[in-house]
Amino acid sequence: MKAILRVLALSMALIGPSALADSSTNGLANCLVDHLTGKERKNLAKWIFLSMAAHPEIKSFSNAGPKDIEESDRYVGGLITRLLTVDCPDELKKASSSSPLAARKAFELVGQVAMQELMTNQDVVKSISNYAQYADREKISKILSGK
Repeated sequence: MKAILRVLALSMALIGPSALADSSTNGLANCLVDHLTGKERKNLAKWIFLSMAAHPEIKSFSNAGPKDIEESDRYVGGLITRLLTVDCPDELKKASSSSPLAARKAFELVGQVAMQELMTNQDVVKSISNYAQYADREKISKILSGK
């Protein structure tokens, strides 16, 4: 899942717990997440998907056209602008003064939350689990049991 989030223009990547250790960065991250609706999280996840679909080896699996991509880019641009200038300007100032990477780290959490919105859907969970029917569990068990 980390590769998915690296696609984000603001370097939204999945993060470890220590990445948001700074309290001002954590404050910005919490503010951003608190101001996202479920629909906005889904639209962020859609934007991530469309960004991934730009990869030459993935592109043929998506039927998204330039209009879809531009619409999603515009939406996310407006959302980011609102979050930083209307919902969380004080948190942004404080976090930015403590670390030049504060906004990036905060948006990493936003990306993670957006992906969780999709990953909790039963259809997605089922689809992600489908590979298991083709995995050789016996071979894997032998490795794990040390045999």
